Amino acid sequence: MKVNGEEVRSVEYDEGTNVIRLIDQRVLPEKLVFFDIRDYGEACYAIKEMVVRGAPAIGVTAAFAMAQAHLQKRDMNEVASALRSTRPTAYDLNYAVTEMMDSRDPVKSARRYCDSTLEKGRKIGEHGETLIQDGYTVMTHCNAGALATVDYGTALAPIRRARAMGRRMKVLVSETRPRLQGAKLTAWELVNEGIEHYIIADGASGYFMRRGMVDLVIVGADRVVSNGDFANKIGTYEKAVLARENGVPFYVAAPVSTFDFSTESGEGIPIEERSEDEVLSVSGRRIAPQGSRALNPAFDVTPSRYVTGFITEQGILKPDEIKKIR
Repeated sequence: MKVNGEEVRSVEYDEGTNVIRLIDQRVLPEKLVFFDIRDYGEACYAIKEMVVRGAPAIGVTAAFAMAQAHLQKRDMNEVASALRSTRPTAYDLNYAVTEMMDSRDPVKSARRYCDSTLEKGRKIGEHGETLIQDGYTVMTHCNAGALATVDYGTALAPIRRARAMGRRMKVLVSETRPRLQGAKLTAWELVNEGIEHYIIADGASGYFMRRGMVDLVIVGADRVVSNGDFANKIGTYEKAVLARENGVPFYVAAPVSTFDFSTESGEGIPIEERSEDEVLSVSGRRIAPQGSRALNPAFDVTPSRYVTGFITEQGILKPDEIKKIR
């Protein structure tokens, strides 16, 4: 992705120093800061505290953490268990750790895993750009760009690709309460790419859809299960229902590593509950009355009937076709 005109990745690994370097997503867009990981405890912290976030980027970070631990001669079962416990909803995390555990050379495997993640994002962009016509307005939710995937993105990959091919478009970026990944991260990426966009309040999505101002919705996913139900950032379900009500195509962009065919339906997806302080405070300052409590599920589950199609590296598939990618 471009940052101040230069190409940067959100996750890097230096095998010589055995250090993983992340863009610290907690402090964007105010400043660009890098977070160095020198052992698996720091990797667990970075994943759990959302220094790095986005299912594919979490998976790559976990793969590099396993490689790092292998070189440090750590107990790999212990490291794997610690990493898996950090974010229960994102499936790429478990997928990556399992891949490394099954490998004879975790260092080479982690590098291949990262390269594969980048290639999947590129192909998702190629397949997805066919959906975006010149002059379209595309709505997104949360951040499913290069920050969340190391490079290219999932939901943003088709937008980047369509723009590179010369098509004009607008992007409506929902703010994504409570952590504001849309307003802070997706908007930051689009600014750096020079793509026209507008940040909207989460609750304004229906307003724009009903007025015929949205041609397409593309979101990412943290886990897609066997029947096509999927988990994504809280607020996604509402957008999917509104899109169906207003006749707006609703697509999910996700690599194969996000598909969990061992789980039959969305009822089996574990939903991470995060601190109520994320809802009660903004930028460390409490905005709710003292004595008020909050509930803070990080994700919701959208039933497959609301999904027009899944944009994967293998093509665009309807919900009843996803078992073809096993």
